[in-house]
Amino acid sequence: MRNKIRRHYRIARYVLYRETILEPIDHVWTFAGTFIAIASIGLLQQAEFTREDSVFLIGSFGASCVLIFGASNSPLAQPRNLIGGHLLASLIGVAIHKLFPDQLWLASALAVSLSIVGMQITKTMHPPGGATALIANIGSEKITSLGFTYILTPVLSGVAILLLTALIVNNIPSERTYPVKPLSWARLYRKRIRSGNLINRE
Repeated sequence: MRNKIRRHYRIARYVLYRETILEPIDHVWTFAGTFIAIASIGLLQQAEFTREDSVFLIGSFGASCVLIFGASNSPLAQPRNLIGGHLLASLIGVAIHKLFPDQLWLASALAVSLSIVGMQITKTMHPPGGATALIANIGSEKITSLGFTYILTPVLSGVAILLLTALIVNNIPSERTYPVKPLSWARLYRKRIRSGNLINRE
């Protein structure tokens, strides 16, 4: 049991260490992916893609970009988490707003806390999802008046653009792979152990 704990600790530490190793070219790809994704959503809003008076750019998309372009190897940045987290959180957020439309403090607290628990249960944890649920309750009148349409626009439309951009940009350089296969960090860690190149191993 103790050896198992130590092994998991070493893997976790190695993953965290790897997250801090960035080549200058990584910054270029992070910038490119984020710029393209947010610009595309912004243009969609500016061009009034639909006749509805809605807002396509919501704050949680910026947080998602941090993960899918700045930490694309993170389990929280994978497509299942990106899509499932935002959609589940938006559904919960809108439902809570309809149940408690005049109790901002209660609706906000319930929306965020229930969305986090929901993401835990469904294994779709994506931190920006908490903001998506909150925005459904504290957003502008344009946002709150959308009702369940909020799930489709701006959430689903924006998530689709983020995912498409991430799938393209993150797979252009050979050093990046998106989505990351499960346990890839563990496999990489074991491979480095075999080759004797693990850095700072105790």
